[in-house]
Amino acid sequence: MSASPSDQEPKGPQPEGAAEENVLIAQRRRKLEALRAAGENPFPNRFRTTHRIGEIVAAYGPLAGEALAPAKEGRFAVAGRLMGKRLQGKVVFMDLRDGSGRIQLFLRQNDLGEAAFARAKELDIGDIVGAEGGVFRTKTGELSVWVRGFSLLAKNLRPLPEKWHGLQNVETRYRQRYVDLIANPEVAEIFRTRTRLVQLIRRFLDERGFLEVETPMMQSIAGGAAARPFETYHNTLDMPLYLRVAPELYLKRLVVGGMDRVYEINRSFRNEGVSTQHNPEFTMLEFYMAYADYNDLMDLTEAMMGFLAKELLQGDAVRCGEEEISLAPPWPRLKWREAIADLGGAPREVLDGREQAFAHARRVAAASGYPLAEGMSHSQLLQFLFEETVEPKLKRPTFVYDFPRELSPLAKCREDDPETVERFELFVGGREIANAYTELNDPDDQRERFERQAAARAAGDLEAHVVDHDYLRALEYGLPPAAGEGIGIDRLAMLFTGSASIRDVILFPLLRRLQE
Repeated sequence: MSASPSDQEPKGPQPEGAAEENVLIAQRRRKLEALRAAGENPFPNRFRTTHRIGEIVAAYGPLAGEALAPAKEGRFAVAGRLMGKRLQGKVVFMDLRDGSGRIQLFLRQNDLGEAAFARAKELDIGDIVGAEGGVFRTKTGELSVWVRGFSLLAKNLRPLPEKWHGLQNVETRYRQRYVDLIANPEVAEIFRTRTRLVQLIRRFLDERGFLEVETPMMQSIAGGAAARPFETYHNTLDMPLYLRVAPELYLKRLVVGGMDRVYEINRSFRNEGVSTQHNPEFTMLEFYMAYADYNDLMDLTEAMMGFLAKELLQGDAVRCGEEEISLAPPWPRLKWREAIADLGGAPREVLDGREQAFAHARRVAAASGYPLAEGMSHSQLLQFLFEETVEPKLKRPTFVYDFPRELSPLAKCREDDPETVERFELFVGGREIANAYTELNDPDDQRERFERQAAARAAGDLEAHVVDHDYLRALEYGLPPAAGEGIGIDRLAMLFTGSASIRDVILFPLLRRLQE
């Protein structure tokens, strides 16, 4: 005969606290078995609520005395998770929490009867319960539900983290976000802010005539960004596919088709490492505007960020660590090459010569402990120096503009400088928030750049573009002068919630698999 779960003992050494947890799990499973043996269903199908807890607190929290008297005789059915329990003779006080708030339950043996009151005392912290009764204030003045009836809706079998220290282990919080949200209810506020952020972005763009669209997540060619894609395979069509690295080329096809202002809030996937600013699966806003250039998008981005700050923060300042950063325009605008010398401290000759740039970059790399590839081009070396010596200093919102053509295969060149493209990146708090450019709409120029990218890919650069012949065909029909921008929603959420890691604003970030 096989052992029941409550009879099984863990083998081998257990983590600190695991033995105590196993005892508590066994106790709760015995309660579960007792309920079933008594003919009770510990997981009923439904419980009809009349109010969310937050609604009761909002409506009746300000009231007291005679103003609250009618509510005591009313009927309020609430449900949530039991987060606290205190016994005082023939009275039990319980803390009940749902997604909208917390309220105290007041249970008396005289109201419930001896059998039901005994069942109430057996409830465990973490159980999901429903309760019905009137609303009043206790002698200590706490708004409470005077319970006339209750139901166990879902038996908790695994004890919650102890209330006096909650769930603090960061990796466990990310792996078991469901427990994190129970133990640390303030975490849910981060994700409410994130949801509100996306709603506001939609409102801002919709009011300016942009149309929200959807483009393919599985693509036969992974284009629109220099990134290594995830690969998959369609069995029926017998063809390899890629999870998109960006929606850019599809959105610009729509502009060709006459949809002058489009945007997509999209999930994109890049087969790269993880860090406090990178997750392989992430959310991005991309929007495209015909008859505009990168200067127009700088103005639009300032306006959008100011709108978001006003709506989310009722001001124009965000916190990055201990520092408060104002988002009030106008923001500084720095040329990319000049910033490497003026902010990054590179000698001026580094900007003009590959050998000088390599020597300086090697010194910076040695100090940072990073390897430096021998075959890097001048532009790639300058990009390395920018990332290492300039980005961390860009705390105040700053547009950095005019990038090398080599680093921007989809951006249009300046009319007065064929080696420089009309592109900008927005930095706030030392992080890149947005990337935008005037779109390259010359199909012959685009074909030449795609072919250069394809050659780099053949030489081993797995992040380089392949030639997208259908996109070139679309350009031949005519892409109007246009500008496009991508904004990382995850990093924007980090900014507006004061979060230090991208994992704090993604409900289920990708983590290395545990050996269980």
